[in-house]
Amino acid sequence: MYVCICNAVTDRAIRQAAESGHSFVELSRATGCSDCCGNCEELAREIFDTAAARALDLPLLPMAA
Repeated sequence: MYVCICNAVTDRAIRQAAESGHSFVELSRATGCSDCCGNCEELAREIFDTAAARALDLPLLPMAA
């Protein structure tokens, strides 16, 4: 599924970056994800954080509002 329409970044690409140990900033610099209109940032970060936690085998904590 495309998460960032502006730069054609998919959920798969976001998960792969997280699982490879990259930071969200590195993902954004490499792909342009969340640096254009910003509409995708919340979903992209959620996908990234979930994948990173799974890669590190950490428990997922609910985000504060």
